[in-house]
Amino acid sequence: MDTLPVLDTQIGYINQPIDRTLNIVEEIGRLKQEKNAVLLAHYYQEPAIQDMADFIGDSLGLARKAAETDADIIVFAGVHFMAETAKIINPTKKVLLPDLNAGCSLADACPAPEFEAFKAQYPDHIVISYINCSAATKAQSDIICTSSNAEHIVRQIPEDQPIIFAPDRNLGGYLNRKLNRKMVLWDGVCIVHQTFSEQKLVRLKVRYPNVPVLAHPECDAPVLKHADFIGSTSQIRSFAVSDASDTFIVATEEGILYQMQKDSPHKTFIPAPPESGCNCSQCPHMRLNTIEKVYLCLQHETPEITMDESIRIRALRPIERMLEMSRSIV
Repeated sequence: MDTLPVLDTQIGYINQPIDRTLNIVEEIGRLKQEKNAVLLAHYYQEPAIQDMADFIGDSLGLARKAAETDADIIVFAGVHFMAETAKIINPTKKVLLPDLNAGCSLADACPAPEFEAFKAQYPDHIVISYINCSAATKAQSDIICTSSNAEHIVRQIPEDQPIIFAPDRNLGGYLNRKLNRKMVLWDGVCIVHQTFSEQKLVRLKVRYPNVPVLAHPECDAPVLKHADFIGSTSQIRSFAVSDASDTFIVATEEGILYQMQKDSPHKTFIPAPPESGCNCSQCPHMRLNTIEKVYLCLQHETPEITMDESIRIRALRPIERMLEMSRSIV
């Protein structure tokens, strides 16, 4: 008989030992089938979780899958705002996050009360919020976007319509430069993409001349100016498959390299160097999820994502608008 789950609200996950003789992979598969559950995973998850996932993707792909699923339970191996998005779209389904502490620096940097005061300074502006924000911030937005569809969405807004873009100043700045817009930017950054070093990247390019640099638009502008391709994680993955080059320098969270190497085992992928002495760039929030926590949360159906219904309804509208405006994106 299963022991009672112990969800420690201070640590944010079930703190329960697992029988070492248990085949966790088989048990997760059994529980998914038994409970009609689906496991959605972001590219930045550890390889073991990616291998178990029913779908791996970036924020846009995951939002679409969450909207389409007929599962009764959604286990979201990602961070809190992603699981919240799934719950906003699926109010009658149980949405689980293996570790409630799996947050996001961008979401944390844009508290809803402060954002509300910021918005009040620009009453004639519409609000486009990057999906990396809380449900409460989404509820104050007109349209949600992801790095995959942000440019596509901004292009659909008339040039004479002023825009607030939150919470990522780097993505917003990249769009301003590329589209010649003057969006007002909230001052938030991703702690992973912010760490890439322009100086070290230049040195790496000297060592590997003619090797394309693939970068995520959450990177600083000095890093992006050295990129041969700028795109979301899924777009970076697709570019590496289709491009004739056999070696790439990749400036985004290193979890994507696992799928890129599986796509193209004959190619070489070099992670761009951060400012620190480490040769890798991992999101500490994403990596709070482990295969053991996935098993325990599915077994005990907790931690569960919940929210105030009024916030959910308000947050749903800009997400639905995003999905509608992005229909033409494959």
